[in-house]
Amino acid sequence: MIPTESKQTPRSPLREMTQTTPTCLWNDSASLEELRYSMDHGAVGATCNPVIVLGVLKKEMARWRERILALIREQPEWDEDRIAWRIVEEISVSASRLLLPVFEAERGRNGRLSIQTDPRKYRSAAEIVEQAVRFADLAPNMIVKIPVTPAGIAAIEEATSRGISINATVCFTLPQCVAVAEAVERGLRRREQAGQDISRMGPVCTIMAGRLDDWLKVCAERDNIITDPGYLEWAGVAVFKKTYELFRARGYRLRLLSAAFRNHMHWSELIGGDVVISPPHAWQVRFNSSDITVRPRIADPVDARVVEELLRKFPDFRRAYLEEGLSVAEFGAYPPTRRTLRQFVGACHDLDAVVRDLLLPDPDLEKG
Repeated sequence: MIPTESKQTPRSPLREMTQTTPTCLWNDSASLEELRYSMDHGAVGATCNPVIVLGVLKKEMARWRERILALIREQPEWDEDRIAWRIVEEISVSASRLLLPVFEAERGRNGRLSIQTDPRKYRSAAEIVEQAVRFADLAPNMIVKIPVTPAGIAAIEEATSRGISINATVCFTLPQCVAVAEAVERGLRRREQAGQDISRMGPVCTIMAGRLDDWLKVCAERDNIITDPGYLEWAGVAVFKKTYELFRARGYRLRLLSAAFRNHMHWSELIGGDVVISPPHAWQVRFNSSDITVRPRIADPVDARVVEELLRKFPDFRRAYLEEGLSVAEFGAYPPTRRTLRQFVGACHDLDAVVRDLLLPDPDLEKG
C-alpha cells in the first residue's frame, strides 16, 4: 500500500504567539484583503490613517474610485480634503465590521479599528478632541489615535474622560509613554468619579520603536559617531522593555503597542508581554515565513553594554530611555516626533492629490 501524503497546516509563528502567550496581534492596515490574512493568523485589531488609506487606494482603487466620484457628485461644496477624510472614515468603518465579532467577544479589549486624527491638528487639543468624538461615533469598536504632543496629552485625558478609547501615536520614548499613561489614568478616574462605565474601554500606547532606531542612525551619520551597527537595532527594543516593566510596576490601565518595524526583534523580543504587536502585512508574511522560535522574551534584558553605549553616545537615546529625559513641553520638538508628523502631514496632502485628480482631472492628459 502506497502511503498518502498528509496535509500539514503551514507553520504560523504569529498564530502560535497569539495562542500560547498573552501577546496580541493587530494588523497595521485597513486593507480588507490584508486584514483577512492577519485575522487568519490570530489578529484581533487593525489600524487606519492617511498613509494606510493611500496604500489601500493603490491596491483597491477599483473598489473606491466610484465611491469618491459619488461623493464628488453628492457634495458639490466639499473640497478634496473633506472628501479624502470621508474616505478615511469609510475605509475605517469597512474594516471595523470585520473586527466587530472579536470586539463583542472580548468586551472591548480587542476587536478595535484604530483611526488616526488629522495630524495637522497636533497643536490644538480642542480640535483633536472634536475629531476624536466624531470618530468614536463611527462604529462601536473604534479606537482613536492621538499624537503624543503637548496638545495631544491634554486631548488624551479629555477623550478618555468622555469614554473614548485612545491609541497614543507619534510616540518613541519612555517619558511620552508615562505622560500618556498618567493622562489616561486621570481620564479614567474622572469617569469613575462621575459613576460612568469604563469596563469596555481598551486604551493603548504605541511605541514606534523602528523610528527611534532610524533617528539614531541619522545621528550616527550626521555626528560621525562610531558604534557597533548592531547596537542601533536595539534602541527601540530597549525603550519598549523598560517602559513595559515600569507600566507593570505602576499598574497603568493601558497596554503598550509595538509599531514601525525595522527588524524581527520589534516582534520577537516582545513576545510574552501583555502587549500588542502591530506589523504591516509585508512584515507579517515575513514573520510567518521565518524559523524564529516563538517563546517569551519580553523579560530578557537588553545587553547592558548596548544600553550603556547608546546612553553614552546618543543624547536622543538618553532622552528616550530615561524617565526625566523629556518634559511634556519638549515632546513636539523631539526629532522623531517632527519627522513623523511631517510624513503624516505629507500623506494628507498626497491623499488630497488622489481625490483632486478625480475632482479636477488634468485637461492636458485628456484626449482631444
